[in-house]
Amino acid sequence: MQRYGGESLGEAPRIVVLGSCKLGNYVKSTPLLRGLKQRWPAATVEFLGSGVTADFESHCPWIDWRISWDDPAPEAGLALQQALADRLAEVGPVDLAINLDGFNPLTQTLTTWLRPRYVAGGALTANLRRELPWGELPQQRFLADPDWDSPAFLERYAGAFHSNYIAELFCRLAFIDTDFEAIELPAADPGFDVPEVLIHCTTARAAKIWPFAHWRQVVEACTSRGIRVGLVGSPPAAQRAEYHADEGEDALLAATELIDLRGRTSLMQLAGACRQAAAVVSVDAGPMHIAAAVGTPTLAVVGNDAAGVGASPIRLWLPRVAVLQRTESSASCSACADNRYRNDGCLVEGHPCMAGVGPEQVIDWLARVPALRDRWTS
Repeated sequence: MQRYGGESLGEAPRIVVLGSCKLGNYVKSTPLLRGLKQRWPAATVEFLGSGVTADFESHCPWIDWRISWDDPAPEAGLALQQALADRLAEVGPVDLAINLDGFNPLTQTLTTWLRPRYVAGGALTANLRRELPWGELPQQRFLADPDWDSPAFLERYAGAFHSNYIAELFCRLAFIDTDFEAIELPAADPGFDVPEVLIHCTTARAAKIWPFAHWRQVVEACTSRGIRVGLVGSPPAAQRAEYHADEGEDALLAATELIDLRGRTSLMQLAGACRQAAAVVSVDAGPMHIAAAVGTPTLAVVGNDAAGVGASPIRLWLPRVAVLQRTESSASCSACADNRYRNDGCLVEGHPCMAGVGPEQVIDWLARVPALRDRWTS
């Protein structure tokens, strides 16, 4: 097992990509998946992914076979082991394993257990006793860098990377050259009448939550003009348990004419709903990535100032598409960046970065959306 440095893999290699259980991570991996098939059209590309993103993975045109590594069922580990053994017998050994969740001990172990000829991303040594050294090429050693989001990162790797964008970094570690900014996702009809505006208020990291009082002003500004607003997300119980909704979403629904669409879509149906909407407003979370990918005018509500400093690592994760814009906070706070975004909640009393994004920013943006402009001024 060797570090991959761009070597030839033959005409029809077997490539296994290991993904994360985060929706945004999967969305940003799609340029790599496309690029692998562009470089090796006859390759067998397999994906060890997540039940969270299985809907997208199963309908990806560049994935030939997939299975989830995060199935919590007691027998899931043995089933995964057997499935991979069957693939080995059917397709042959793995030529290249690419771990896109490289700091996860489980995916590091799985990557090594596959016994690939080459590996890109996090892995353990063959005896599973320590981490495999990253390698000396910039496309390898950047993985050991603790700071991917800052302008200084690009200075350190001048000539190796064009941007901090995670989709590019994923491709570079596999020595794939493609259109890093182009994201393509499958979509399905959601099966309901889609409101003109969709909003998503929650995220797995509490530091990125926008005050619900601000959301209320946005919803009321829309409904006063006859513009319907729908709330998307996971089922309500999951929203409270996993995404810091607490009682905020329920209170927002009770106080406004907001339409509750939580839990009513698969990922592909959410993509379809976003495509049919006139606009999507979302905190830094998966639905923001989906909406931008399907080409809908999208506003990312982030607590970052004009220079990009704030609660979200936006240089790394924010989509690079013309339809997406972001808010700018009046407060400048580097606490999250200084902590490498490892904190869940805000580190500063009063949550100034997100509180510093006034609702008028979102309202003014909605008033400029082409499909809503006439409704807004009439």
